[in-house]
Amino acid sequence: MPRPASGTSAAPIHCPQGVRPVRRLGATLLSLGLLLHAVPAWAQFGGGGPTEVGVVALEMGAAPYQVVLPGRAVAHDQTEIRPRVEGLVEEIPYRAGTRVEAGALLFRLETDTYDVALAAAEAQLASAQATETAAQAQVDRYERLEGVGSTQSDLDQARAELASARASVKAAESSLKSARLNLERTEIRSPIAGIVDLAQVSEGALVTANQSQALTTVTTIDPIYVDVQESSARMLRVRKRLEEGSLTRTDDLDIGLVLETGDTYEGQGRMVSPRSEVSTTTGTVDFRIEFDNPERVILPGQFLRVTITLGETQAILVPQRATSRGSDGSLTAFVAEGDTARRVTLTAQGTWQNAWIVTEGVAQGDQLIVDGLQNLRDGAAISTVPVTINAAGLVEDQAAADGDADVAAAGE
Repeated sequence: MPRPASGTSAAPIHCPQGVRPVRRLGATLLSLGLLLHAVPAWAQFGGGGPTEVGVVALEMGAAPYQVVLPGRAVAHDQTEIRPRVEGLVEEIPYRAGTRVEAGALLFRLETDTYDVALAAAEAQLASAQATETAAQAQVDRYERLEGVGSTQSDLDQARAELASARASVKAAESSLKSARLNLERTEIRSPIAGIVDLAQVSEGALVTANQSQALTTVTTIDPIYVDVQESSARMLRVRKRLEEGSLTRTDDLDIGLVLETGDTYEGQGRMVSPRSEVSTTTGTVDFRIEFDNPERVILPGQFLRVTITLGETQAILVPQRATSRGSDGSLTAFVAEGDTARRVTLTAQGTWQNAWIVTEGVAQGDQLIVDGLQNLRDGAAISTVPVTINAAGLVEDQAAADGDADVAAAGE
């Protein structure tokens, strides 16, 4: 390829239309990068400015002091039904799963053997009574003839025979009573009121007195007990707070129950018998609580949660809708610090009316973020709007809520 002549310059290179020289493009990109570096992140990616969030000012107030204890339902009474005499099962008149009253007939055994035994006992008693009557007449006769036609020895012998006859009568009466009891025991009845289980024998089966296998079981579940355990350490802390005055005790304990489904049981509980000693293995004290159970919602063996309201305490109520659980299970929420969202960890001692009773993590006057929480991150830029939470748990704009209140007041 021929080189250009000396003293002459090379021909200029023309870029196609729409294509800029590389050097100019690089300068443009550098300038753009510097510009982006100086602009906040939310502006670079079209975030539209700080995230708008709704906040409420936290206030200290009275809240119930509750403890929640896991418990297990226990039958009020439970009786295993066993025969007290031997015999063949003749009839099983009850229906399994139904409620029976105390004294209800559950099993009937054949009575032939016991009918015969009763008749024999009655005859034995009649014979003994006849012997007693004759012995009494003999004594009376010798007493009239004493010193005339009988001797003292004859009288003593007659009196001894009378005493023996009377003893025979008593023995016969006892035998008769036993025969009647055995006959009555062929009808096996429930000693308590409750729900009767399936029969473990069938008609025609031979059962024996006091056998190891129960014929069935009757369980009283209305009322029903729930057994719970409480830490002795927490009991001491509660006592200390009562003494200090930071906890005000109520006149009566308010005892509620939460079912396995999470639903609240309608009935109120009654404290039956707190034990007077601490378990050496668990460090807890056992409590037994009684609940009415007419609909048989609670069954023995169920795991439940008992809520006991001990009194009132001063605390901050944090709406549950404003909280979440961290990966480690900790309870967290966001508060507004100026134009920045800060995540805080909360310590709660229970719930009340859809709010956590918080003792640590926030303070009176903190601006709690309750709306706009979706995708909110710790340290995010925010702009705050005062809001309120109505009775239904819905967030309302503070200005709108104040306006509604003014309208309602004017209408009155």
